[in-house]
Amino acid sequence: MTGGAGRGGVLRTLRTMFDDAGVRGWLHVADLHRPEACVSLDAGEPVPVGSLHKIPLMVAFCRLADAGGLDPALRVTLDPAQHIPGPTGVSILRDAVTVSLRDLVTLMITISDNTAAHTVLTHVGTAAVDEVCRDLGLADTLVRGGVVASFDRMVTETGAADLRTALGHIADNDTAVPPTVYDPASKASSTPADMSRLLHAIWTGRAGSVESCAFMRDLLGRQAWHHRLASGFPYDDVTVYGKTGTFGAMRHEAGVVEFPDGAAYTAAVFTQAARADRKLPRADAAIGTAARTAVEELRGGGRGW
Repeated sequence: MTGGAGRGGVLRTLRTMFDDAGVRGWLHVADLHRPEACVSLDAGEPVPVGSLHKIPLMVAFCRLADAGGLDPALRVTLDPAQHIPGPTGVSILRDAVTVSLRDLVTLMITISDNTAAHTVLTHVGTAAVDEVCRDLGLADTLVRGGVVASFDRMVTETGAADLRTALGHIADNDTAVPPTVYDPASKASSTPADMSRLLHAIWTGRAGSVESCAFMRDLLGRQAWHHRLASGFPYDDVTVYGKTGTFGAMRHEAGVVEFPDGAAYTAAVFTQAARADRKLPRADAAIGTAARTAVEELRGGGRGW
């Protein structure tokens, strides 16, 4: 059964779930082995994706490495003056570090390091990422310069003097945020459906060589954050792979959920909160709960694994 056809009950449940969490929700969950079997809620609508752009960037890096277009072991030195604002990794270090491009990819996926991602994008190039998206049928996914370009546009759109002020502006519930801030046409953007297709390509070997796809799956399995997608599957016998994305009031995650019986599901859940608070645990948890609800629908109801 494709999309929402015949799934009116679960779609109503999902909408209620998102409403109760104070968010607008977009979702695409599909059987990895039969992707036509899916639950889809506004899954073709592009939205800003924040750090989810790091997944197609990782694929572009791996394809270039497979083709000999870059050396994954190339070492680069990053000075604090080159750092891109972010809460993790190289972005918060006070001294210069020298690290390989491959290890920067590891940092940008496992702890969402913005400086690592910007450095990788500088070496890979936006054109290579766009080519990956075209080749894999991700018609609504555009990187548009990654995190730096998104930050620069946010500063311009809010009329702020600098990034810190702009981030404070969009996190203030008493300040009106210009609608252009959340316009996908000017930010790194994608859809839940595209993210599911991309993950399917990584899991089925279409995204790169056997070795590269194994590398990408391993990194997605090592992500440090468990408060979104993984929170919906708190079981020792279920493995959750994923990558979060955050942009202002938008909180997302895309990943794969594997069960001990061999079943697996791609899951991409995007949300936009009605409030601008930086910490909204219910909004984060809704991502996991919604994904689990969709997976249970595809499995015929109930845990049953």
